[in-house]
Amino acid sequence: MKNGVVIVGAGHGGVQAAASLREEGYDGPLILLGDEPEALPYHKPPLSKTFIKDPQAKPQPLRGEAFYTGSAIDYRPGTRVERIDLAGRKLELAGGAALPFDRLVLATGSRPRALPLPGTELAGVLSLRTLGDARLIRDLIATAREVVVLGGGFIGLEIAATLTAAGCKVTVIEAMGRLLGRAVAPAVAAHVRQRLEALGVRILTGTTVSKLEGDAGGHVAAAVTSDGERLPAQMVIVGVGVVPATELAEAAGIQTANGVRVDAQMRSSVPEVLAVGDAVNYRHWFTGQDVRLESVQNATDQAKLAARTILGHEEPYAAVPWFWSDIGDMKLQMVGLTAGGNREIVVGEPAENRFSVYHYLGDRLLGIESVNRPADHMMGRKMMGAGFSPAPDLIASGGDLKAALATFQEKAE
Repeated sequence: MKNGVVIVGAGHGGVQAAASLREEGYDGPLILLGDEPEALPYHKPPLSKTFIKDPQAKPQPLRGEAFYTGSAIDYRPGTRVERIDLAGRKLELAGGAALPFDRLVLATGSRPRALPLPGTELAGVLSLRTLGDARLIRDLIATAREVVVLGGGFIGLEIAATLTAAGCKVTVIEAMGRLLGRAVAPAVAAHVRQRLEALGVRILTGTTVSKLEGDAGGHVAAAVTSDGERLPAQMVIVGVGVVPATELAEAAGIQTANGVRVDAQMRSSVPEVLAVGDAVNYRHWFTGQDVRLESVQNATDQAKLAARTILGHEEPYAAVPWFWSDIGDMKLQMVGLTAGGNREIVVGEPAENRFSVYHYLGDRLLGIESVNRPADHMMGRKMMGAGFSPAPDLIASGGDLKAALATFQEKAE
């Protein structure tokens, strides 16, 4: 490949795609484009936790500088792609330069969903997606005594716990009837709410905001709920979900539908263009449904497979999905996709902040949600990776899952 591989997006998926190409033996030209100005690609999960809490915290690089130079990866930060020219096999960059490619990997990720609300243009109204966003939030903590978080999903709750620990008075507003409505079981959501309220977080569910008010200087001063309550706020965090960054693909005529559509090998509707991560929609091997997953695990596993596809391998994507979130003193770990289940089994002690919820459809294990029970999570990943569904009664009775898995694997062999 004379022009080599170009990767658009320097997040977890893009960096992993570059690393995997080299690990798999690709020795051609390899260019990694990032639109942020940061010197090195960085870990994003800590931004909502340790980074905004600690004024001295620095971003955690995904890989050291020596990795890029030693692996002959041409990393170009602060580079924005304007257009994909499929006919000419090149990218048109901001400023007018052109960059040819033989294979293109889109790892463009997602961006915060905009909220059509009067006042979102005010200073102090922020979303968290990038290091720049996290720096702004961290800078405002010193003067923001009261904070309103719009959205009761993972990001919003992580930030709420972090800002409360930093001394802010935090109110979370969620339009749905409960927190984490599309993410976890009601038992887990109720537990998270109870722990956050014990920390001092005020939580309003089934509530929306009608407008944000500003002061004379153009800085946010309050959020007004749909029922008229005025909540003073010197900072408002908008965390109402994300949308896939598919504009480049759409403009180029690449098929999209809630993400770039890819096959089991991560190829888009244009075979020379592959896509990975938050911006990808694919038919999931376990559920048989079209899904778009927003997780570091999904991005990195898809990137590994995309690299192998570029090098001529044809195995399908079959990674077990798993996720995590740290909210205050709760480590939430999830494995599998639990939508459509009809039975839940709770094990452990919610009162001790340590329990798991096993989700079943009939006798088929769909997934496990754990709060401070990492052993359950790890066993769940092993069982689902092996295709093993323990009998629900075995879970309920506290049976030996390790032995049951070993027996299953012996029989399979």
